[in-house]
Amino acid sequence: MDSQVLPLFPKGARVNDSNHLEIGGIDVVQLAAEHGTPLYVFDEQTLRDQCRLFLQEFTTRYPSIRVLYASKAFLSRPIARIIAEEGLGLDVVSGGELAIAQSAKVPPGMVYFHGNNKSAEELRMAVRWNIGRVVVDNFHELDLLHTIAKEIKRVQPILLRISPGVDPHTHKHTTTGILDSKFGFALSNGQAEDAVQRAMAATNLDLKGLHIHLGSPIYETDPYREGIHVAMEFAAAMRQRHGLTLEEFSPGGGFPIQYTVGQPPPPLADHAQAITEAVSDCAKEHGLAQPLVTIEPGRAIVGRAGVALYTVGAIKDIPGVRKYVSVDGGMGDNIRPAIYGSRYEAMVAGRAISEDVETVTIAGKFCESGDVLIRDITLPKVTPGDVIAIPASGAYCLPMASNYNSTPRPAILLINDGHARVIRRRETFDDLMQWDVD
Repeated sequence: MDSQVLPLFPKGARVNDSNHLEIGGIDVVQLAAEHGTPLYVFDEQTLRDQCRLFLQEFTTRYPSIRVLYASKAFLSRPIARIIAEEGLGLDVVSGGELAIAQSAKVPPGMVYFHGNNKSAEELRMAVRWNIGRVVVDNFHELDLLHTIAKEIKRVQPILLRISPGVDPHTHKHTTTGILDSKFGFALSNGQAEDAVQRAMAATNLDLKGLHIHLGSPIYETDPYREGIHVAMEFAAAMRQRHGLTLEEFSPGGGFPIQYTVGQPPPPLADHAQAITEAVSDCAKEHGLAQPLVTIEPGRAIVGRAGVALYTVGAIKDIPGVRKYVSVDGGMGDNIRPAIYGSRYEAMVAGRAISEDVETVTIAGKFCESGDVLIRDITLPKVTPGDVIAIPASGAYCLPMASNYNSTPRPAILLINDGHARVIRRRETFDDLMQWDVD
């Protein structure tokens, strides 16, 4: 089983001579002993390789590409610096992510600001920083941003986020390009056209183009093709009716990664080919110039780079029903299984290969029956004190982490060429109480 699961871990992961899992040349059992668990480990080389892969696959197929890392997948200053060093920009969705980008000295022109309810304070922060683009999501924001740009005496470049009405066939909680969505201006009811007119009339806004985002993760390429076709057809109509020049277009993100042995995603080349071909063909069909294309991978950049490590505690065997193996983390650091039904694989890090196997359910320590990380997985026989490693944990686990049950959030390590450094220390009980006012 290890030979099937190992490819889900960061590149170069292996089982060493001690039968332990090794990442980046470091024994993860030793990491757990030194730093404690729960512990999240990121492999820097895997992260950098994914940045380079996206640039390569898209720029070799289309003349004008900009890759923006979707920060909501996971952002910290060290991660932001690596992303910028590799030539990617950032897609941010909050004042907090914007502040991290500023602190990490990411070039403001390479930062795009998304979100369905940006505050006036956040928009002022963005405009004053000369942010590259604000992706406007609704009429309230359009008017508010125009007012703020006037106050600051800047013409702010923007994209309009439109909802093309395309179903990407993913989880309902991560489907965003349909009519019944809190995101974007809908095409079908005329709001998108109204937004184009109002944006073009706003003296302190510069409408550069259009943005769509269908959802995540999207394993098929057809939704991208369909969404691009709808958006480009709309752009051509807006040129004819209102004189819109489409300088820039974004098909969004949503690129998948492999979480389980039986569900590999298509090669990135397939998505890159589908997206660039659709943009190029549609532009030619409608007589449009080839626009700058911005893509927004998040999970596909950072997901495989991250691994979650836990220590086994209590084991509860219900004969004929189920065997629960409880670990010292759970929904407090990875809520995805609880809210999305997400499925993961796992490895007993200190006993990676064994003929003595059993089927268990890995449960978290939080006071919820739904706090189950992996249901019914076959592993080497597990005992208290074992370290469980869960791959493909780099995206969305940590950003969605909480202090439920007043539990401190885990430490984070960055591994590079046999060296590990702490890039976020473990929270303490004092951290939990520091904002309390007696």
